[in-house]
Amino acid sequence: MPKRLFDVVVAALALLLLLPLFVVIALVVKLDSPGPVFFRQERVGRHGVPFRIHKFRTMRDGSAGPPLTVGADPRITRSGRWLRRARLDELPQLIDVLGGAMSLVGPRPEVPRYVALYPPELRARALAVRPGITDPASLEFIDESRLLAHAADPERTYVEVVLPAKLRRAAEYAERATLASDLAVLWRTLRVLLGLR
Repeated sequence: MPKRLFDVVVAALALLLLLPLFVVIALVVKLDSPGPVFFRQERVGRHGVPFRIHKFRTMRDGSAGPPLTVGADPRITRSGRWLRRARLDELPQLIDVLGGAMSLVGPRPEVPRYVALYPPELRARALAVRPGITDPASLEFIDESRLLAHAADPERTYVEVVLPAKLRRAAEYAERATLASDLAVLWRTLRVLLGLR
């Protein structure tokens, strides 16, 4: 089954099955703090084409500051802490998968600010495929926020240490990915979400 067909079928079924959970989360987000249910932000997609990603809003509406969230970021709402801990804030990206901007598995899409730092030799390779909801780098840096919280300069650590490592993994994924390897990543992701890692 081609990757795109697999993405569409799984995303459509998941959205249908998860609709009751979406409704509950939407109510929790709205009751917890004023603002929209969804957080939309520009990210860089396949071949450098920008798109606006969907997430459940986990920060106070109108929050300013750096794109990184580090440790107990004061911008995060009460429901947002719970959603992030359970990774439920990422579920609306199934909409982006269905729309074609994303895939179930692929390099995580970055904001333009950090994509501008990609070295030319890796940029084209990393952006050759659709970005995904999960990928090997996401699993490797599953505790990224906690890691950055211990850094003297979190953004510098992200730019100089975390981002290059993620970028190398993204390039490797783009060159070697198969449906079988995607299924393995999805299985590993499910185990992590269930606390079985």
